Amino acid sequence: MPRDGRSRRAAVAVRVVAGVVSAALLAGTGWGWYLGRVAEATVNRTDAIPTAGNDGSGNASEAMNLLLVGNDSRSALTEAQLAELNAGTDSGINTDTVILVHVPADGSRASFVSFPRDSYVDIPGYGMDKLNAAYAYGYQEAAGTASEPERQAAGAQLLVQTISRLTGLQIDHYAEVDLLGFFNLSTVVGGVEVNLCQAVDDSYYSGAVLDAGPQTISGADALKFVRQRHGLPRGDFDRIVRQQVFMAGVLRKMLSEEVLLDLGKQRELVKAASESLTVDKDLVLLELAQQMQSVTAGAIEFQTIPYVGTDRDAQNRSIIRLEDEDTLRAFFADLSAEPAEEAPATTEPPATVDPATVPVEVYNGSGTSGLAAKAASALTTAGFPVGTTGNAASMDHAQTEIRYAAGDEALAHTLAGAIPGAVLKESDDPAVGTLQLLLGSDFNGVGQAVTPAPPVEPVEGADARTAADTTCIY
Repeated sequence: MPRDGRSRRAAVAVRVVAGVVSAALLAGTGWGWYLGRVAEATVNRTDAIPTAGNDGSGNASEAMNLLLVGNDSRSALTEAQLAELNAGTDSGINTDTVILVHVPADGSRASFVSFPRDSYVDIPGYGMDKLNAAYAYGYQEAAGTASEPERQAAGAQLLVQTISRLTGLQIDHYAEVDLLGFFNLSTVVGGVEVNLCQAVDDSYYSGAVLDAGPQTISGADALKFVRQRHGLPRGDFDRIVRQQVFMAGVLRKMLSEEVLLDLGKQRELVKAASESLTVDKDLVLLELAQQMQSVTAGAIEFQTIPYVGTDRDAQNRSIIRLEDEDTLRAFFADLSAEPAEEAPATTEPPATVDPATVPVEVYNGSGTSGLAAKAASALTTAGFPVGTTGNAASMDHAQTEIRYAAGDEALAHTLAGAIPGAVLKESDDPAVGTLQLLLGSDFNGVGQAVTPAPPVEPVEGADARTAADTTCIY
């Protein structure tokens, strides 16, 4: 029975995070500037960001979406290292670890969203398939006269396009790490503390044999820890949790004085990062580090993309069904939303006019028969001149709207005073000087407030936690 060696690449992604945070902690110092220059000079570069197919919601501010990818290549490992890590043989170009990192413009937090390798997604030009096939398709399509770096860039670009289409976001930067980099990182930081709810013995597959409770792991043991999926209650889903927990542990270690005050460790970390990190052509590591220098462990969030569960595809392969497109778009829109600026406090009420100077057209979109006529009669009694009444184009409107032309804000506020809670909406539909009242199912009558809409529950990812969370996992 073959060993499963594919899961280890998710964990290697942590080395990028740690390298970035390490630089952030020293960004304002001469030593930090020097280390940043060393990293910039030695890091590998690839043309990962495509010119088309990456046109989701952009970042008008300086917020950033970075795609973090784990590469399964073991070509740099010796036979002795392969045996020590229980890593099997080289599996080529697999990219089974994909994590979207969002950093807002102010650098106050960082959000990491993991994508299961078997997520069933639409790969541009290839249709529905497992997410971990995207890079391979791009890589293979560029075969022929293309050089190896060109094929790698093609694989990265198709993966970026796939994630952009799935999330509705523009991917700004790309970072790829390999297996040896993770091994070196966990060794340099001197181990990371993890907390297991129960002891594990996965000697045959991942090689993980660990006690229950808090413990410090590094090197080969760390790699085995993040590889394990056999014997876990939810298989790959729990493996993703392990990868996230280990990343969190590394970040906590990076934020500790043990690393902050050790210039030798900082130099080793930058060296490890530059040797096994590949980034897009435009990513400036030191600028990213400076953007993140104020982040704390409690403000670093980890979660998994919202999913429905496991299933089988037409080829009888195990796949993971994600939530529908609207749900996913809402999730990522919320994830990347910038904090809203508070409106300046004002004591001035909105300007209004005499209701007799506010012509109103009434349209029923509520689904309740005769509601437009009743509303028109009540508005006439209240002093509003009512013109056209009738049914809206559809009868499934949940909210009552007052539609007005630009410049007619005072008229709209006058009518809103008679229907508290109605939504004011500037529109090209009504003529200047005339309002349109669209009745929704929340309408209770003229002079009465509309029924408040139920609060919208945010779409949440699975297994959400922060880097400060040290509770046990399975």
